[in-house]
Amino acid sequence: MEKLPREFYLCNGIELSKRLLGKILVRNKGGLVTAARIVETEAYMGESDRAAHSYRGNPGGRCNIQYGPGGFAYIYLIYGMYSCFNVVANVENVPEVSLIRALEPSEGIEIMAERRRTDKLKNLCSGPGKLCMAMDIDRSLYGEDLCGDRLYIADDGFRDFETEAGPRVNIDYAGEAAGYPWRFVIKGNKFISVGIYK
Repeated sequence: MEKLPREFYLCNGIELSKRLLGKILVRNKGGLVTAARIVETEAYMGESDRAAHSYRGNPGGRCNIQYGPGGFAYIYLIYGMYSCFNVVANVENVPEVSLIRALEPSEGIEIMAERRRTDKLKNLCSGPGKLCMAMDIDRSLYGEDLCGDRLYIADDGFRDFETEAGPRVNIDYAGEAAGYPWRFVIKGNKFISVGIYK
């Protein structure tokens, strides 16, 4: 596998969300390695996207890392307890991200199962909160350089799949933006979080 270089991430959030499908997310915590294939993503397109945390601008706040170059981790908490992992896209001062929504586990599955307290393979990483628990990704990794060694994304050459697009999940507050087809999945993959169409 080859670790993705910085240049891979310097594209817009929609393009990055598509390009990340099929790649391998790797977490190395003190020599404990877990890895899984990215099978579902969502694009959040910055200051004009009503569903984005950076809607109307938020430099200096929790979105600060989004205003740097692509290839860094944006991690936030939902419901006061679950972490969500996003990959920063694009160039400086363009706050776009790709939310990683689901993974297909491939390495360190026993470690993931222990962290998630379940032996159901399909349920380990089939949602943004679940995958963060399984991969031990939390807000201590906010701003992590994805070109480093603790959390990174690699390419193993896998290309044999088709993709589908549909509306993003759980953003009914976003008005018209709730219907934008900015959620991307590997077609037919059984590890995605929910069906591609609501």
